[in-house]
Amino acid sequence: MAAARGWVPRQGAAGLAGLARVVRTFCGGGSRRAAAAEEKGPVRAEHLAERLRERKREEKQREVPRDPAQRRVRQLAMLSTGLQHVHPNVLAKMLKQATVYQNEEIVVINKPYGLPVHGGPGIKNCITDVLPILAKMLENMKAEPLHLCHRLDKETTGVMVLARSKEAADRIRLLFKTRQVEKIYWAISLGEPDPTEGIVDIPIVEKEVQSHQSHYKRTLAPSYRLSPEDGKVVRIRRNRSAESAVTRYRLLASSAACSLLELQPITGVKHQIRVHLAYGLGCPILGDHKYSHWSKLAPQKLPKITLKRLKLEQSKARHVPLHLHAHRLSLPLGERLDLVCKPPPFFHKTLKNLELDFAKD
Repeated sequence: MAAARGWVPRQGAAGLAGLARVVRTFCGGGSRRAAAAEEKGPVRAEHLAERLRERKREEKQREVPRDPAQRRVRQLAMLSTGLQHVHPNVLAKMLKQATVYQNEEIVVINKPYGLPVHGGPGIKNCITDVLPILAKMLENMKAEPLHLCHRLDKETTGVMVLARSKEAADRIRLLFKTRQVEKIYWAISLGEPDPTEGIVDIPIVEKEVQSHQSHYKRTLAPSYRLSPEDGKVVRIRRNRSAESAVTRYRLLASSAACSLLELQPITGVKHQIRVHLAYGLGCPILGDHKYSHWSKLAPQKLPKITLKRLKLEQSKARHVPLHLHAHRLSLPLGERLDLVCKPPPFFHKTLKNLELDFAKD
C-alpha cells in the first residue's frame, strides 16, 4: 500500500477511520486525542502523521542515553528549553520553591536558568506572566501581583528581587538607578585575566555586525587609543550612543584553561559583564556563544583540556549553558539586606569537573 505524502483517497471517511484505529494501536491503544478525532469525523493524514512524529519525539526525550557523555549533552540541552513547556501554574510553583527570602515589602527568588524575565517572539513562559499567580501562592487569592525591580538575562541565574507593591518597586528601582545596590556575580570564563584583579572601565555601544547573517551585538567603545605614530595614549571623540560601563573583577581560581571570577558591576548596562570579559579581558564566559566571536554566530570554541574535563566533544559545545550567576545582592532597605543565592547544579558540576577549587569567604 503506497501511503503518498499527505494524499487522501476520495473514499476518505471510512479509510481514515481505519487509519485512526491503526494509529491508536501503534501509539499505545486508547489515545484520547485519536478517539476524539475519530468521533468528530474525517482526520487528515498529515495531522495523524504529525501526531506520530510528536509521540516519537516525546518517547525519544524520555529515553535515557547509556553513554555518560550523551546523558550530559541531553541534560545541558534540556536546560534551555525545559521551562518553556510547563504550565504557568507549575512554573509559579517552581518559583515559589526557589524563594530564598521574603518580608512585608519584597520577595527574593533564585532565578532559574533559561527563564526570560519578559515575553517576546517564541517565548511561551516568562517571569512577568506568572507574577500574579506567584503572589497568590505566597500570600492569598486577593494578593496584589508582584512587581519587577530589576532584570537578569534569560541565561543568568541567581538573586532576583520582586516587590509586593508598586511603591516598594519604585523605591528599589531608584536604589539600582543611583548605584546604591551592591551586586556580586560569579562567572566561569575561558582563560585567565591579566592582571588577576582590577577594574574594566570602558563604555559599551550596540553595533550591527556585517556578515553573511547580519545581526546586532554590544561591543566596546573605548575613550582612548594608542597613536600608531609614537605609541602615546590619545583621547577619542566619545560615541554619543555609548553607555558608561564599569566592572570590578577578581580571580578566585583557575584550572583546565578556565577561571572562576568574582565580578561586581558598578554600572548596570545590558550585557556589561559578558562584553567586558569577552572583549575587554579576552576571557569570554563559558557558554557565552554570542560574545565569543564578533563577526559570526557560532558555538563557542573550547580548549581541548576543557572539553576533556567536561566530557564533551566540540560538536556538542553549543549545548554548554552560560555560566553566569548573580551570587549576592546587598540592598539598603532601612537596614542593609545581604541576599545570597547558591549557583545551580550545572554550575557546581562544572566547577567540580574543571577542578576549580577556591577558599569561600
